[in-house]
Amino acid sequence: MKRSFRAGLAGVALVACSLLAAPLAANAAPPEVPPGVDRRAVPAAEQAAAAEYWTPDRMRSAIPADVLLQGKRATTPAPEVAAGAPVTYGKPVKGDAPQPKATNENPVRNIGKVFFTLNGANYVCSGNSVSAPNASLVSTAAHCVHSGPGAYATNWVFVPAYQNGSAPYGRWTATALVAPSQWTQSGDMSYDVAFAKVAPLSGRTLAATVGSTAIAFNQARGLWYKAYGYPAASPFNGQTLKGCSGTATQDPYRQTMSQGIPCDMTGGSSGGPWFLSSGAQNSVNSFGYNAIRNVMFGPYYGTVAQSTYSAIASY
Repeated sequence: MKRSFRAGLAGVALVACSLLAAPLAANAAPPEVPPGVDRRAVPAAEQAAAAEYWTPDRMRSAIPADVLLQGKRATTPAPEVAAGAPVTYGKPVKGDAPQPKATNENPVRNIGKVFFTLNGANYVCSGNSVSAPNASLVSTAAHCVHSGPGAYATNWVFVPAYQNGSAPYGRWTATALVAPSQWTQSGDMSYDVAFAKVAPLSGRTLAATVGSTAIAFNQARGLWYKAYGYPAASPFNGQTLKGCSGTATQDPYRQTMSQGIPCDMTGGSSGGPWFLSSGAQNSVNSFGYNAIRNVMFGPYYGTVAQSTYSAIASY
């Protein structure tokens, strides 16, 4: 059955039901970091450096971050999965025609590119502005904020509505980064979830500038999704927004708790949002298997993802 999805929904804050993230009181103290979550505050000097670091040339030459996933896998795969099961994380492998084709999309204000430095190299991912009490929250993939295990990224910025090198709403620098400890300690692909709080720009918050979308947790599996991202590896060039849609299916290898949708977006799309038909975000582009053509997998937004969100949403 054909589903409809209006990209315009992604540009406004949506009312959240009881299953969605609920705002906290405006005067509430920043949340403590709960067990199982890792959070890093970015020093002011590092924020200032990041704002100046990303020249147009550096943005164009940034490496699609799927290369950071080589050698990673879920830490607790199903027992029947062989230890050497073929895995290529970060992008689906293109197959023979006929095959799904990522669609061309007009820029969406709240969806953009993520740029960061890790281990001395510059990388690119995708991200989305999501609703939060701090009105300054970007969702992305964990491998777009932390090497898992290892170190957090530096020079982290979000460029909403990026297109052909332009940054119509500016570059938003991270003030804090958060990811599940399952990722930061062992790089578990089932938990490739992260969020970044960004500093105000010209006296305005991110949500006030570009809007934000609702975010949902602990939803049913096997739902229909519309995914967005900026694939930068061939045959795409990362300069324009692309989209995919379809009904999610479980990981056929049972190596992860992630779900897959038909999609041939490549590296650089990592961290791009998956929207339910309601318009609420419920996953991100994460990885692909080299033995499964044209399927993008995204992490299940369960209690771990919700705890990760809560640790920074009012920070």
